[in-house]
Amino acid sequence: MKQKFYDTAVKQEKAVLVGVITPNETAEQEQEYLEELQFLVETAGAQTVNTFTQKLQRPDRATFVGSGKLEDIKAFVIEEEIDMVVFDDELSPSQLRNIENELQVKILDRNNLILDIFAGRAQTAQAKAQVELAQLQYLLPRLTRLWTHLERQKGGIGMRGPGESQIETDRRLILNKIDILKEKLKSIDRQNETQRKNRNQLIRVALVGYTNVGKSTIMNLLSKSDVFAENKLFATLDTTVRKVVIENVPFLLSDTVGFIRKLPHHLVECFKSTLDEVREADILVHVVDISHPHFEDQIHTVHETLKDLGAIDKRIITVFNKIDAFKPEAHGVDDSAGPITLRDFKDSWMAKNNSPAIFISATAKENIEEFRALLYEEVKALHVERYPYGQLLY
Repeated sequence: MKQKFYDTAVKQEKAVLVGVITPNETAEQEQEYLEELQFLVETAGAQTVNTFTQKLQRPDRATFVGSGKLEDIKAFVIEEEIDMVVFDDELSPSQLRNIENELQVKILDRNNLILDIFAGRAQTAQAKAQVELAQLQYLLPRLTRLWTHLERQKGGIGMRGPGESQIETDRRLILNKIDILKEKLKSIDRQNETQRKNRNQLIRVALVGYTNVGKSTIMNLLSKSDVFAENKLFATLDTTVRKVVIENVPFLLSDTVGFIRKLPHHLVECFKSTLDEVREADILVHVVDISHPHFEDQIHTVHETLKDLGAIDKRIITVFNKIDAFKPEAHGVDDSAGPITLRDFKDSWMAKNNSPAIFISATAKENIEEFRALLYEEVKALHVERYPYGQLLY
């Protein structure tokens, strides 16, 4: 008898991306946002097949894009057998319901996609609880969409559907679960606060930066540890703390979750306890991917997030990473001026930056010793200031 073999490989989902270009955005900016959204989709495990954009004063209240554009998307979805459509901004519950009714495929917005990635990356009890809390808070106003099969039916007495009462039941269950998770996170936070107090004798350094700029690779280099590092967004979700000694100066180094544009507000709120490592650090090492064409926008995003966390006034060392991947043609100002060289960047940033700056490649291990020396001097200066009669001999 001929044996049958079945393909057990999981089929990769095909996705279409949708964005709206508003008057305060340029087509280039929207393209950059969609490229980042595509990276998020790839990180989640799907394949991007096409992108659709539309210029509007503001997203349509009913369907995010105009009806004509939605028809174009629908035709493409049917023709190419697309599995899901991902929108670059948060969709309201009504928009989500209307679009889903029209396209008849899975609809995600940027927030939902990020939450899905976070759920897959969470390892510790704290991170899992934080992600679950954010997911429930996202789900709560969208419960109606999940119960469309129980909507009220036509007819008189006895023909009213159970949907409304079921939604109320689910809402109560979710609210109860949210309260339980908040209490759990408070308990974990108290434990973490105790641990942080026990570490107060040492200078604390936190790696911060946009997602996928190489923080975990730098963490591994400095601490000789094995923190998970991958060319994907949010490869690191849980905060990792390691003791590092350079020369004769010990300090604590923490690797934190990467920042990103349009990060869901309630997700930032949930991760406030994890980001305490940033707030309570003595020195921030701001890692920047200098090979990225729009790295200055990423710097701005990180600075805004640090402001929100109340950590912008800390001592900051700016580390421009990935100099081995720097491509001058990606940083041209205009055709007449020509591309900006790495030397141009070094001169400009070293001149205008009030904080120390250094240019390295963590993967190629370029200028790592210079980086260690700079970090040593910064930590030593703080150590001498804090413990003027310390036991260390410099």
